[in-house]
Amino acid sequence: MKHPVLSNRIRLIIWWLIWVFLMAGQSLLFYYAYGDFISIGVLDSVLSLLIYSGIALSLWYPFSFFNSGNTRVTTTILNLIISGIISVTLWALTTKYSMQMILPEDNSYKDYWEATFPYRIGTGVFIYGLIVLSYYLFISLTNLSEKNAKEARLESLIKETELKMLRSQINPHFLFNSLNSISSLTVTDPEKARVMVVKLSDFMRYALARKDEQPVSLRSELENLRLYLDIEKVRFGDKLSTEEHIYQECYDFKIPVMLLQPLYENAVKHGVYESTETVKIYTQAKIIGGVIEIIIRNNYDSAPSVKRGTGTGLINVRRRLELFYGNKASIKSTKEDGIYTITLYIPKEYL
Repeated sequence: MKHPVLSNRIRLIIWWLIWVFLMAGQSLLFYYAYGDFISIGVLDSVLSLLIYSGIALSLWYPFSFFNSGNTRVTTTILNLIISGIISVTLWALTTKYSMQMILPEDNSYKDYWEATFPYRIGTGVFIYGLIVLSYYLFISLTNLSEKNAKEARLESLIKETELKMLRSQINPHFLFNSLNSISSLTVTDPEKARVMVVKLSDFMRYALARKDEQPVSLRSELENLRLYLDIEKVRFGDKLSTEEHIYQECYDFKIPVMLLQPLYENAVKHGVYESTETVKIYTQAKIIGGVIEIIIRNNYDSAPSVKRGTGTGLINVRRRLELFYGNKASIKSTKEDGIYTITLYIPKEYL
């Protein structure tokens, strides 16, 4: 683990500011202990805390070693006590002999040292406690940050897995029915069968090539959906018709890949397949502010005897919108006078 102070410039600046504050506090404390303010008092405080700051920086390495494994609490406490005794003793002795080397022989430092010694030891223990608490706080924050990062990566992995699962739920009956239609057309209309094979190939290539969940333009999605509807038109003939009203500025709008596919599958399955009349699938897209409004509408047989679906396709799309945009996107469905309408509101910003 990197040093919490030396590896960050801002922390290093704060570190020295704290030592300046401690230096001022120690000078006032020693003034109270000695009963007089002398010139060597400032020098003593500056030198002693410079020495202690160096010791404090080096304490990180044994401290991180003590807390790197599954060490028992009693062992950790014992290690901290021993390192504290060594640190305070080393600090006091180094300060004393350094001052004696700096000051001339005729000085009052010996009296000053003896008067401030008990307070000096108390200050050393207090500062050592602050250093230990600071390092523990850093380790706790680092562990919490790593935990949050791991949870975020796990959540992202789960989200990606779920998105891929949702995309994989393209109705397999569409593929089977298309292949059956092609099989029949090879006998009755080989040219139409060839065209249908090409369209089906292009459709599946688009569906399978987009393995990731990167956004695509509405233009690309609509081109692929037209392939899907062209294939279905071969199956249903005049029973299926389509109409589009797409505003020009919408074509470059980004949406999740294959987002609209289940909605068109539902329109075919519950509209065209279950109706005896011609079913028109109408698509409209326009931008309102920073949101694109997409409307997919089709008529359907409203007879009560007709069996309805489970709504899996709609749930699929709603869930993908939640995963991509949170609560910034929405989808709603309405049924009125034999018209089924799906309306999506998708924000411009892709998350």
